[in-house]
Amino acid sequence: MTRPVRRALLSVSDKAGLVDFAGALHAMGVQLISTGGTARALRAADFPVMDVAEITGSPEILDGRVKTLHPRIHAALLADTANPDHLSTLAGLGMEPIDLLVVNLYPFEATVASSTSFQQCIETIDIGGPAMIRAAAKNHGSVAVIVDPDDYSVLLAEMRANSAVLSSDTKKKLAAKAFSRTAAYDAAISNWLEQFATEEMPDYFVEGGRKRTALRYGENPHQRAAYYADGQEHWRQVQGKELSYNNINDMDAAWQCVLEFKDEPACVIVKHANPCGVAVASTQLEAYSRALACDPTSAYGGIVAFNQDIEEAAVEEVLKIFTEVLIAPGAAQRALGRISTKPNLRLIFAGLRPRAGSLLAKQAMGGLLVQSADDLVLKREGLKTVTKRPPRPSEMEDMIFAFTVAKHVKSNAIIFAKDLATVGIGAGQMSRLDSTRIATLKAAEAARQLGLSGSLALNSVVASDAFFPFPDALLAAIEAGATAVIQPGGSIRDEEIIAAADQAGIAMVFTNIRHFRH
Repeated sequence: MTRPVRRALLSVSDKAGLVDFAGALHAMGVQLISTGGTARALRAADFPVMDVAEITGSPEILDGRVKTLHPRIHAALLADTANPDHLSTLAGLGMEPIDLLVVNLYPFEATVASSTSFQQCIETIDIGGPAMIRAAAKNHGSVAVIVDPDDYSVLLAEMRANSAVLSSDTKKKLAAKAFSRTAAYDAAISNWLEQFATEEMPDYFVEGGRKRTALRYGENPHQRAAYYADGQEHWRQVQGKELSYNNINDMDAAWQCVLEFKDEPACVIVKHANPCGVAVASTQLEAYSRALACDPTSAYGGIVAFNQDIEEAAVEEVLKIFTEVLIAPGAAQRALGRISTKPNLRLIFAGLRPRAGSLLAKQAMGGLLVQSADDLVLKREGLKTVTKRPPRPSEMEDMIFAFTVAKHVKSNAIIFAKDLATVGIGAGQMSRLDSTRIATLKAAEAARQLGLSGSLALNSVVASDAFFPFPDALLAAIEAGATAVIQPGGSIRDEEIIAAADQAGIAMVFTNIRHFRH
């Protein structure tokens, strides 16, 4: 017969719901065992509590670093209550099993997010908590383990309905969650320490996070999906409909791109994870208007990101077309008022940049491909003019802008830009020539929609995320109206490419930096 819950060990950092939960256990006749601050909170609520030290016979030592790391605690958690020999061993030592473990861990992730003190972060690495959680989760046939206050009500409901007995399915489910929690916790610690250890790729790579949002589906309706994150609040939703998998994916693309620009107002409009318009200007309204002008057709139903708090004037323009998500560090009060008139518009406040040196991973071939983030910043002093004509100062500014945008456009990427705004973007094609043709068509169509003759690419610069393997794409860009080109260089045909640029009288700059984005 399954043993009812008779003894519970509670040791929690997050005390939300603790008193009510412990009170319900006490009312069902469960003996409460606890430590430190948890025991004090329970006693303050007038519940009888047995200190862990009464079981171990040892006081807390080393400033609380050692209190539950004791054979008498772990034996009580690891004893298989269906095994007579285990029960006999416990009885011979004057011990009883623990049937329920309630532990949530020191807030390491939150401490890392808010503190720059190395030692403070070290002190919030929990040792005894994970050890107990793993012991109880291993022995889930005999012990229920809770690591999340959200599970209190579910567990109490089952205990009340079944005379304090928990089903094996419930305990198995809780054990799986417990191991996931300790794995995510260890991943956070490992990734934090890795930045101090070496610049090389680590021998072991781990990722972890808690489910923050259940999503209706993934990229397509037949795919399951959820959003997971560590303990840091990278962003929050202020208003609007629930987010989809594709919304969050596009939000990330827009946010990473707009954060490239710091000093002046910038706007990025993203559709299907590619920028369809980017601009930097003296005002936020101008930045949005010029980003939109690059490709107003694709911008419909897109993601709009600003690098500064949203202003009312910009919002008035944004609200003129259907926008899925608006993302920025914050918003002026009057802007918030206008946004609230569109209750379905998702408004996101974000602000946390990824930690320098963070690693990115994606699944491939049954494993993980892991790389450092592409956080390289293009420096003017690293550029090399390779043509007879050097770029004019305005061309150089536009080339640096365009090459920065190219980092965030799927390969093969071609970006036409003029006056710190994109005027044509070609993305994700198998041929660089095809990307150039698409960017050229976009620039001509953008001019038509503005009521202009010709193309916005006239007298523009062009950026390529990788070298030109043949002159054809370069010649197509020149024909479209480009007067200067920025590219990594490194092709075996570089001399031929440079000669074509010289013959056309344009300027060309090599970066020796490639920005593939697959």
